[in-house]
Amino acid sequence: MQRPAHPGFWEAFVYWLKLGFISFGGPAGQIAIMHQELVEKRRWISERRFLHALNYCMVLPGPEAQQLAIYIGWLLHRTWGGIVAGTLFVLPSLFILAALTYVYLAFGDVTFVQGVFNGIKPAVVAIVVFAAWRIGSRALKNKLLWAMAAASFIAIFALHVPFPYIVLAAGVLGFIGGKVMPDKFKVGGGHGASNKQYGPALLDDDTPAPEHTRFKPPYLAVLLLASLALWGAAMLTLSNPVLKDMGEFFTKAALVTFGGAYAVLPYVYQGGVETYGWLTGTQMIDGLALGETTPGPLIMVVSFVGFVGAWTKEIFGPDALFLAGFAGASVATFFTFLPSFVFILAGAPLVESTHGDLKFTAPLTGITAAVVGVILNLAIFFGWHVIWPRATEAAPFSGGFEWFYALISVAAFIALWKYKQDIMRVIGACAAIGLVYTFTLGA
Repeated sequence: MQRPAHPGFWEAFVYWLKLGFISFGGPAGQIAIMHQELVEKRRWISERRFLHALNYCMVLPGPEAQQLAIYIGWLLHRTWGGIVAGTLFVLPSLFILAALTYVYLAFGDVTFVQGVFNGIKPAVVAIVVFAAWRIGSRALKNKLLWAMAAASFIAIFALHVPFPYIVLAAGVLGFIGGKVMPDKFKVGGGHGASNKQYGPALLDDDTPAPEHTRFKPPYLAVLLLASLALWGAAMLTLSNPVLKDMGEFFTKAALVTFGGAYAVLPYVYQGGVETYGWLTGTQMIDGLALGETTPGPLIMVVSFVGFVGAWTKEIFGPDALFLAGFAGASVATFFTFLPSFVFILAGAPLVESTHGDLKFTAPLTGITAAVVGVILNLAIFFGWHVIWPRATEAAPFSGGFEWFYALISVAAFIALWKYKQDIMRVIGACAAIGLVYTFTLGA
């Protein structure tokens, strides 16, 4: 089997746009979708290089799946490739959330949307379980890595250890293990198991680094200055005090999103509800529900907060509420995601230079093992909320078992695991089933 041809810029553009519309399932589901398409089908990047990039994204603040898209877009088509990939990853979600938020505020009825997502939510559970199985089966090559994954799961599930501490501990253990037991933390050379299964990749384990991926101090300096200038220019254009507050607040939020969206949601809640009064607590919960059931990173809930805040404050007057809402959503989205582009485009050349160097790859191997445990915990969290939707931490199995959602989850997992169905096809089928179920049985 031959290596695939290098995709043209527009071929990649179409893929990143498609990804923006189908990126359901939170980070684990989104990463699973990218893995299936980029590693298994198109073979644009090998599994080891995919995981190497992912591990760097995992230690950064911000949405790791979007950052991974930026990274791979940059590998394929330089800086503009990364910018386009990262932008298209969130742009469809911005427009979808803006439209749904308008319906929510203007009419208060999203029954059709709820019906679609009654089917998608159980499918998301299956996608996340499948992601844990697939990554774990390839990344956990020995008993030590299995033990690290198990310890990670226990730490986050039973002991409620914050995610950043788990990543830090796994990285330290990997660094030490790489020196004491290097054979346990080597990822192998040449064509790995993934290539034997999928065939050679365009950016393979043994492919020389493209020239544009080499670290160049002048490039870093220009990038940082341009990013700072862009942030400053954007802030200067915000003459409305509400939008200016949003720009400052969501910039801060972007820099403290270690541990994923769930870790930063209390900060966004406190600022949006208590400090600025952009929305109510009930509206924040409704926004989280919309964010969980639309494509894109969960942190896109900031778009909902921005839309509702600008609408509520009537920043452009009572006759331009939609325009105000969309402006607020756009400001929240821009300032939340700008740092992710800087982190990847500035740091990726340094990360690429560590490819194959054990003292750098061993900590990342340890982090990969820990991530498997974290993804499994996420699968249980999603499954619990979907199958027991009215349960609470005080009464974890109250409110009745939703057998229909459980059946959809099991069927979706079998379709992915046994019959190797495309994730998008599975999501579409589950959405249709959920819609029919909602309107026929009043779910």
